[in-house]
Amino acid sequence: MQTVALLIESGRAYGRGILRGIARYARSHGHWCILHQEWTWDEGLPAWLTKRHSDGIIARIETPEMLKGLRALGVPVVDVRETHRLPDIPVIGTNNRRATELAIEHLLERGFHNLGFCGFGGVEYSVQRRDHFVHLIERRGLKAAIYEDLGRGVSAMRRETQAILHEQRLEEWLAALPKPVGLMACNDIRGRQVLNACRSRQIAVPEEVAVIGVDNDEVLCELADPPLSSVVPNAEKVGYGAAEILDTMMVTPKASKPPARPTGLVEIDPLGVITRRSTDVLAFSDPVVSAAARFIRQHAREGITVEDVLDRLAADNRVVSRATLDRRFMQFLGRSSKAHIMRVRLDIARQLLLDTEFPLAKVAAMVGIEHPEYLNVMFKNMTGETPAAFRRRFSKS
Repeated sequence: MQTVALLIESGRAYGRGILRGIARYARSHGHWCILHQEWTWDEGLPAWLTKRHSDGIIARIETPEMLKGLRALGVPVVDVRETHRLPDIPVIGTNNRRATELAIEHLLERGFHNLGFCGFGGVEYSVQRRDHFVHLIERRGLKAAIYEDLGRGVSAMRRETQAILHEQRLEEWLAALPKPVGLMACNDIRGRQVLNACRSRQIAVPEEVAVIGVDNDEVLCELADPPLSSVVPNAEKVGYGAAEILDTMMVTPKASKPPARPTGLVEIDPLGVITRRSTDVLAFSDPVVSAAARFIRQHAREGITVEDVLDRLAADNRVVSRATLDRRFMQFLGRSSKAHIMRVRLDIARQLLLDTEFPLAKVAAMVGIEHPEYLNVMFKNMTGETPAAFRRRFSKS
């Protein structure tokens, strides 16, 4: 039996997800005794850690002082905070580039071409997501508006909570942005602060400002007004992976030789996006594209075709040819109307694969596809993997 200490907060959804992943690994392997007490990653090392023996530690390493204290214990450590890049301590966490890509795709698909990022200055995860945001937006020929609070030298958690003291400056930035604008917040805490600032300035959400966060902390997202859309990290897989890595690092007396020590950063892709009212809008400047995209989103499960879209447009006195519709879709979305229908169906299928255990035939039927074989081919063509492989990759079991 090996004793493993956990320095991971349970007050946030991301930390609880990591803890669930570690617990799943411990249950399936049956040889760990877990030490864990309520803790936040700006508190430093708890006193009990130096008084209780542990064979390994999984921690959210925030400060240099905390890092120094952990090293002094002389046991294997895995970091799930991602603040530091160290040769002797492996790190596992969320793929911030992919999380940013998902947020940008979500905003672009709703027709926003004015885009911005709101973060916390000097906080590592926010800086990474900001840099990815700017790079990915510039690759599309767009320019990103950036807002960050000033100041460094305090912990990330305190930076997050102190930002509420600077809401007037945030309000002024939001008021000056060209509208409509789609904003990515570095996390759900920042997303709620943006929504509060919009409410204070009477800026309409999502019509004038649409906001998406990261972490999908359901309590925070539902407390927001309106409820906050968010990128969903695979925190359980981060926790399970951290436990796997630590297990290879802890040397038992029976081992003939020490196992190889993992190094570097392991990045876990997010699961997707949960859409709530903070982004539930279509902001295309072209009324034909806006009406068509709205119809597709509302009826994609019904097996609609491009002809159905054209008929609906005609019924609304927006008569266009298929060639014209495709040209406009290419201009605003970079794909044809048929490809957009398939993309919306694929997004629905992806969410069903994550949220349910439905067989592929039922998933196909629920997205308006008669033959599951066709969904299998379409899914692989668009994502590079089969639905079964996708489900296994993000499986929580």
